[in-house]
Amino acid sequence: VQLQASGGGLVQAGGSLRLSCAASGNIFEVGDMDWFRQAPGKARELIATVSAGGATSYADSVRGRFTISRDNARNTVYLQMTSLQPADTAVYYCHAHISSLVPGIGKPQGRGYWGQGTQVTVSS
Repeated sequence: VQLQASGGGLVQAGGSLRLSCAASGNIFEVGDMDWFRQAPGKARELIATVSAGGATSYADSVRGRFTISRDNARNTVYLQMTSLQPADTAVYYCHAHISSLVPGIGKPQGRGYWGQGTQVTVSS
């Protein structure tokens, strides 16, 4: 199973970006999908989650500016970011809980997977 993130870049303060992250490989079921970010010198933080049923939750720092969504048919999660500020500069990582069928094991096995990270830089 792989998660491939894309859509990062350089944007001016007040601008917008849309991140995408597609899961591929031995996928039986995709559960919660998340976006994290890690700024230089800081710990990685959870900023948004979307459940398989579409329920969403956000960190206070992004609520009202960022929107997480998913396309279950494409196993893809999106993060629409608006009103970006320099404090949003970070490497953004997608994460998903994915179940896979394993030969010889009677039921799907699930675990968390990370994407490779995509840089978002917001200039003032």
